[in-house]
Amino acid sequence: MLILTRSIGQKIRIGEQISITMLGVQGMQVRLGIEAPRNIQVHREEVYQRIAIERARNGFVDKEDAIGNC
Repeated sequence: MLILTRSIGQKIRIGEQISITMLGVQGMQVRLGIEAPRNIQVHREEVYQRIAIERARNGFVDKEDAIGNC
C-alpha cells in the first residue's frame, strides 16, 4: 500500500488516465474527486462488493470471477 499526504486541491495520478483530487476534510471524512474514463468503473467498496455478489448470483461461478468482471 502506498501512503501519501496531500493538501486540499492537490492531486494523485494513477497511470495516464486516472486523477484523484483531494477536495476537503471534515472531521473523520475525506472528500475525493476522481476523474477516470467512462469505461473504468469507480465505486465505493461497499457498492463494489454488492455488485460482485449480485453478479455471482446471476451466473458467475465464484465471487472472485464476479469481482474481476465488475
